[in-house]
Amino acid sequence: MTLIYCILLLVTGLVAGFAGGLLGVGGGFIMTPVQYFIFADMGLSTDVAIKLAFGTNLLVILPMAVSAAWRHSRKGIVQWRTAIVMGVSASASAFLGAGIASRLPGDWLKIAFGVISILSGIRMLMVKKEETTSPPRESCWLWAAWAVPIGLLTGILGIGGGVLAVPVLSLVLKFEIHRAMATSLAIMMFTSFSAVIGYTINGIDAVGLPEYSLGYVYLPSWVLLMVSSIVMAQVGAIAAHHLPSRKLGYIFIVLLFYMGMRMLGIFEWLGLPL
Repeated sequence: MTLIYCILLLVTGLVAGFAGGLLGVGGGFIMTPVQYFIFADMGLSTDVAIKLAFGTNLLVILPMAVSAAWRHSRKGIVQWRTAIVMGVSASASAFLGAGIASRLPGDWLKIAFGVISILSGIRMLMVKKEETTSPPRESCWLWAAWAVPIGLLTGILGIGGGVLAVPVLSLVLKFEIHRAMATSLAIMMFTSFSAVIGYTINGIDAVGLPEYSLGYVYLPSWVLLMVSSIVMAQVGAIAAHHLPSRKLGYIFIVLLFYMGMRMLGIFEWLGLPL
């Protein structure tokens, strides 16, 4: 790995960590495109590059989610009962999703990643203001039911699950946006742990992996991203408490659209250097 790659990953970790703590996501929407293009430039196939990006993301997300969730918990806005029920329910399906992803073509995974991101952004953009002011839904069965597809898609798409959990928590379960983002980080501690085990096990015998890989986890990339993201996750979590709900929601939507369009190759098709 060249020096420029190392610098790029360190910067990516800083941005991903801040965004993760601020918006209640794992930062995979930033780390996936960057890692994918680095791995592709290193000569890896599309199939290996995208799966390696997914698996590495998940191992970065685990300590970052712990860091940011701890900060939010000190403010008392993590709904731990919800997080534990949804996290445990999502863990098994996240492991299953990782196994499914390891058997799917890399191009399919890129497209799925982009489409899910854009659809989540559209749904959040269309929500009416009054939808977010209803009382939160206090049903363990409902939490568990929604957690299963979140975990499955988390494993398949190699993300912590925040881009899926935040819309579900805020739009379906009626959590206030700050609580939705904080609680999603706690859920990600469960989903990322389970999914990364799946990517590691299913990638052990994969062909074409670079040196210093542990299954579909590239250890040099993981170290660089983890070191820089953990500290910035704290900064992002602190900043989240000083922004109004509406601004947080709009920032989240913009990043969802960017992530989706980047992975679908829309910017390249339009000739835009984004």
